[in-house]
Amino acid sequence: MPPPDWKWKLERTFPSDAAPGHEAIAELLSQLEAAGWPTRDVYGIHLALEEALVNAIRHGNRSDPSKDVGLRLYLPDDSLRIEIEDEGAGFDPGKLPDPTEDEFLDRPNGRGVLLIRTFMTRVNYLGRGNLCVMEKEKTAPAK
Repeated sequence: MPPPDWKWKLERTFPSDAAPGHEAIAELLSQLEAAGWPTRDVYGIHLALEEALVNAIRHGNRSDPSKDVGLRLYLPDDSLRIEIEDEGAGFDPGKLPDPTEDEFLDRPNGRGVLLIRTFMTRVNYLGRGNLCVMEKEKTAPAK
């Protein structure tokens, strides 16, 4: 559940098409920049959100235009909560191969989840694995 004191929020549901998701991403990035988020944070959030969106459309919904993707973005002061939900069967992220192990270096499986976890502060897959909840704490300015 998002904090009740968010400064900005966006909640959208759209068919398995990346275009509406990219519009939402652009709105979020504008909000983050206006709120003074560090460039590094904005870049990482952009990559993680785009990857999660693609995962929901391609892997979750199998690009089926009759299935929807739910995207919810909540921005309180110094943190961000992102929820992406698809209508797919879900998955167990614990069963993904580690893409950094030698035997999996040439396979694409698991790289997106690794990238998401690298850039976000917290990542959880809820329900049957078809709801990805990502949170990012704003990086403090360097002294």
